[in-house]
Amino acid sequence: MHFKKTGFACLLLVLVSFITIPAYALDDGVENLRRTGKAFASVARQVSPSVVFIQVESKASATSITQFPTPFGDQWPFADDFFKRFFGDEFPGSPRSDRPQGERRSLGQGSGFVFLSKDGLLSDKVYILTNNHVVENAEKIRVQFQDGSEYSAKITGRDPQSDVAVIEIKAGGLPALTLADSSELEVGEWVVAIGNPFGLSHTLTVGVVSATGRTSVGINDYEDFIQTDAAINPGNSGGPLANLDGNVVGMNTAIFSRSGGYMGIGFAIPSNLLKAIANQLIEQGEVTRGYLGIVIQQLTPELAQSFNIESGQGILVAQVSEDSPAQKAGLHQGDVIVAFAGEPVKDIGGFRNRVSLTPPGIQEQLTILRDGKRKILNVTIGKLSQDKPIVQGPAQSAEEIGLTVQTLTRQLAEQFDAEPGEGVVVTQVRPGSISARAGIEPGAVILQVNRKAVKSADEFQRAVEESIRGKRVLLLIRQGGMQRYVSLGW
Repeated sequence: MHFKKTGFACLLLVLVSFITIPAYALDDGVENLRRTGKAFASVARQVSPSVVFIQVESKASATSITQFPTPFGDQWPFADDFFKRFFGDEFPGSPRSDRPQGERRSLGQGSGFVFLSKDGLLSDKVYILTNNHVVENAEKIRVQFQDGSEYSAKITGRDPQSDVAVIEIKAGGLPALTLADSSELEVGEWVVAIGNPFGLSHTLTVGVVSATGRTSVGINDYEDFIQTDAAINPGNSGGPLANLDGNVVGMNTAIFSRSGGYMGIGFAIPSNLLKAIANQLIEQGEVTRGYLGIVIQQLTPELAQSFNIESGQGILVAQVSEDSPAQKAGLHQGDVIVAFAGEPVKDIGGFRNRVSLTPPGIQEQLTILRDGKRKILNVTIGKLSQDKPIVQGPAQSAEEIGLTVQTLTRQLAEQFDAEPGEGVVVTQVRPGSISARAGIEPGAVILQVNRKAVKSADEFQRAVEESIRGKRVLLLIRQGGMQRYVSLGW
C-alpha cells in the first residue's frame, strides 16, 4: 500500500511538472506578440499616408444597373463560386432637371496608393496606382488622403488586360511607397493589406502569402497573382499589399467568395508586373506587348502520352500563325516549348506574361522538343496588335469517340474559312461521349488524327479505326477560330 501511494504521488508530480508553465515562458510569449503587433503598427504608420480613397463619378442610364461593369458581365462564373471585384456600394445621384431624361449618376469607390512623386519648379505631379476596373468609366475622379486632403485626379493610362491603371494629381511633397521585388516573395510571409473596404477609410488587415504565381484564375488576360488570406473586401481594389518592411509587394485586385465578402482567398497583382505596366502607362499612355503568333495549350498527361514525352515538360504549340515571328523562327505545330530566354516554361500563364513583357524587336531563345529531340530556335519578338452552323454532305460516324463528321465541301469550306479537303467538320457530338466531355462541339473542324492530316470523312473514319487497339486517339481541331490538340481515350 505504501508503494502504491508513493507511486501515485510520483505520477501526480510528473503530471504537474508537465502542465506547469514557467512565468518567464509566458512573459516571452506575450513579448513576442507585442513585438509582432508593433511591427504591424509600424507598417501602418509608414504605408497609410500614401494610400488614397478613390471616389469615381460616372453616367448611367435609368434602365441600367447602377454599378461598374465587371469582367463577367451580369453572370458570375462557376455557379455560386465567383470572383467579385471590389467596388463597394454605389448610389444613384439625385435627379436633376438639366440632365437628359433617363440619365442618372452613379458613384463608385476603390483604393489606390502613391508610387511616384515628381517635384518640379513649374509643376508637381503625383502618380497613383489603382485597378483599371475602378476608374475605367470615370468622368470625375477624386482622391482623399488619410489626413483629409482631397484632389481631383485624371487618368494617365489604363491597361484593361492586366487591370492596372495610373491616375495623377497635381500636388507636391506627398510620400511615395517603394515597390519591392515580388519575385523574392515566399509562401508564409506576413503581409498587410490597407484600403477602404465598404468605404471604411484606411482599414488595415493582416495575413500571410498563401501562394504565388496564380496564372489561370480567369480574372484578367494577363495574370500572375499573389494569393493571400489577409481580409480584403469590396472597396479594397487598388490598395497596396505590403510586407513587414512597409514596401509594396502587390496590389489587391479580386477575391474568391460565395457571399461577396471575405472568405480567406484574395488575389493581388505582384509589384514586378505593376512596375512594368505602370512605367509604360506613364511614358506612352498605353502598354506595348510582345508577340509570337502562336496558340498554346497546357501539356496534359494524356497529351504528353500521345506525343510520347514526359508530362510537365512544357507547353504545347497548337497553332502557328502565318507570317508570324514564331513561323519565321521555324516553330511548328506540335512542338513543345520547354524554355524561353533560358528559363524553364511550366505553364501557359507564366509563358504569356514573359513574352508579353519582352519589348518588340528583342531576340530571344526558344528551347523546344520536336519528335522527342531538343532544339533551340532564335525568335525576334513582334508587337502585339490590338486588332488582332452545318451544310449537308457525306457523313461518317465514329461511335467509339461519339462523333459524326462530314467532308469539307467547297460550300462548307467557305462557311468555316477553310480550304476544300482541309480536314472534316463535326456535325454531331453524342451527349455524354468522350468527345463531348472534351469540349468538342458541332462546327469544329478536325484537321489531323494522330498527327496526320485528314482530307475526308472516310480518311477520318479509317484513322480512328486504326486507333481502336490502342484505345487512344489524338485530334487536332479548330474551334472558334483557334486550334488545339485533344487526346481522347476509352
